[in-house]
Formats: sequence, structure tokens, C-alpha cells
Amino acid sequence: MSQADVYSLPARILHWSMALLLFSLLLAGLAMVQSLQTWHLTLLTAHKSLGVLALLLVLVRLVVRLTHRPPALPSTLSAAQKHAAHGTQVLLYVAMLAMPITGLLMQGAAGRPVSVFGLFTVPALLPVDLRTYGLLRELHGWGAWGLIALVLLHITAALHHGLIKRDKVLRSML
Repeated sequence: MSQADVYSLPARILHWSMALLLFSLLLAGLAMVQSLQTWHLTLLTAHKSLGVLALLLVLVRLVVRLTHRPPALPSTLSAAQKHAAHGTQVLLYVAMLAMPITGLLMQGAAGRPVSVFGLFTVPALLPVDLRTYGLLRELHGWGAWGLIALVLLHITAALHHGLIKRDKVLRSML
């Protein structure tokens, strides 16, 4: 495959790094709402730090996306499939931004600044308000389910292209 047929190295590194990070965050989030064990606070603290890291990485990823042209989709795809692929990518970016932002706002509404790996603290971004906290907690939870659905759709489409269609789509990110 030529250079025009693959994503740039920074895009591929960010894609796979964020895939691992988001998978970890989603699993941690699911584990936290299912249990109140002694490890819950440790996991919550790590979840917050990793969430801030995810926000920073998605911002870097957006810059890379805007400065590095992605490979074209195969000409064999219909216009509807191309629009669906583009729409899904846009929704993934929206979700990757919305999740850490709602998490940070939620913590602020609870009066909890977020310490990031003990290196720095993100101050509370909202005044303390339990109603706002409850609303943001619901949005964060529903956003997680939406992100899970989008990730599953993304993985399914990638596998479809790699295993069934055998076109260049999956290889372009590998």
C-alpha cells in the first residue's frame, strides 16, 4: 500500500493508544457502577486521571486529523456507506470529547477538583449543585453507553472491511 493508502504514523499511534485507553476507561466505569468494594476509590481516582489524559489526547488527535489527510475510502463504497462512515467518525469524536468534559463538570458540581496522577489538579469548573451533579452523572452514564455502541459499530465495520470485503480500510489503520 502506498503512503496515500494509510493513515499517518501519528494518527495510527493515537488511534491505537486511545483505543486501549477508552477500553480501559469504559471497563473501569462499568466496574465502578457495579460495585462498592474497597478498590472502588482507587479505580475512581485512576479513572479521573485517565479521563483527563483521554481529553488531552483527543485534542491532539483532532489536530493530527486536521493536519494529516486521511486515506480515501474505497471507491466501491456507496455514497450512503461513505456518509455513514463519516457520520460515525464524527460521533466518535463528539463522544470522546463529551465523556471527559461531562466527567470533569460532574466532579465540579460535586465540589471535587480532579487530581491528575498527583501532578496537577483541574479545579472545579462549576459551582457545587447536586441537581447539576445528578444530571451530569446521568449524561456521563448514557454517554458511556453511546460510546460503547459507537465503538462496537466501529470495530464491526473494521472487521467487515478486513475479513469480508478484504479492502484497504482496515489495513490503512494497521
